[in-house]
Amino acid sequence: MRRYIITGAPGAGKTTILTALRDCGYAVVDEAATDVNVRLRALGRDEPWRDPGFVDSITLLQRERLMQPAPPSTAVQIFDRSPICTLALARYLGLPVTPILGNEIGRVVNDGIYQPRVFFVHLLGFVTQTAVRRISLLQSVTFERFHEHAYRNHGFELVEVPAGTVEERVRLIDGCIRSWAE
Repeated sequence: MRRYIITGAPGAGKTTILTALRDCGYAVVDEAATDVNVRLRALGRDEPWRDPGFVDSITLLQRERLMQPAPPSTAVQIFDRSPICTLALARYLGLPVTPILGNEIGRVVNDGIYQPRVFFVHLLGFVTQTAVRRISLLQSVTFERFHEHAYRNHGFELVEVPAGTVEERVRLIDGCIRSWAE
């Protein structure tokens, strides 16, 4: 099983790209942080990142999704973020790296769970606010650097996915995955 990560700052267009990749037949594993945010908001927590278990909830959901069996005959899975993204989030928010997060990062890095090349989706130049995404473009630019540093510091190679149309970005990612399989 080859597991690829797509990462980037909020508002870069990852979700749109992943929807298109899913439509192309790829097995896509959804982002955990958004689901944790939605769940905590439903419990009345307007600022979920202030919840003491926020980082661990994301990490545990990522691990749970990673451990789910892939669909039969699936050779490639594409993950919307990874525990390295959760590390970037914790650092961006000034939160501690919990033992759960630290252990999961160690596990996925040491065991080579994900492919060493990570698709790094760059910002489009604007951020559309949602109920969960309440970050400005300037904040997202800063957050993007946290992601870049976290991945590079853990030995991953970043495959740049520049701003462009969804079709261009999907073609780049699909082309890379296909060429690396040869």
